[in-house]
Amino acid sequence: MNSVSQLSIWIELPVGILLVLSSLFTLAGAWGMVRMKDFFQRMHPPALASTLGAWTVALASILYFSALKEGPVLHAWLIPILLSITMPVTTLLLARAGLFRKRMAGDDVPAEISSRRTDGGN
Repeated sequence: MNSVSQLSIWIELPVGILLVLSSLFTLAGAWGMVRMKDFFQRMHPPALASTLGAWTVALASILYFSALKEGPVLHAWLIPILLSITMPVTTLLLARAGLFRKRMAGDDVPAEISSRRTDGGN
């Protein structure tokens, strides 16, 4: 006999929709990354899309495994929560590295905040 239990269509349908939605977020992020012109513009679409995609996959996982085990299974939230914490930090570090490289190449970029005068020019 087959040991895989059958789930209700009312569980499988939202799970399938959430997984397709996640793939659309990922596709939009990839498309945005291809369409943007420079490094700083390319940082934003994948960061936003991966965060939204991770949340929708986690929700689909929670729905599926909670229905399968007939009880709440919430540990899948750990992944998008950690992504939501680390993604802005990673984006900030990438932006700072990109600015550093542009400064070393001699490109015209804004000055560092720490090197600006705060005394009004006196």
